[in-house]
Amino acid sequence: MTDRPQDRRRAAPGRRPANDDRDPRDFLPDVRDGLTRAERVILWQLSVLEKERPGRNVATAQLYGRVVEHVDLSVGEFQRILQRMVGGTRAK
Repeated sequence: MTDRPQDRRRAAPGRRPANDDRDPRDFLPDVRDGLTRAERVILWQLSVLEKERPGRNVATAQLYGRVVEHVDLSVGEFQRILQRMVGGTRAK
């Protein structure tokens, strides 16, 4: 079976593809603090991992593994959220 051309199109930035079956509530900001569910889960799991590894850095891959147990995120989406949350300045 082949993919239809419209199934292979990339979604515009900030928009989900029409055939995406993930829960849209994971990506809508909460009115209380502006965090999405995905951002909230990342912060929660980061906190848990920091408590498990006192005095040591948390590996991004380990954090991603914990986050995808709760929210369906691609690696790229996870990295974009994480970069936005830490201030995302690129080294030159």
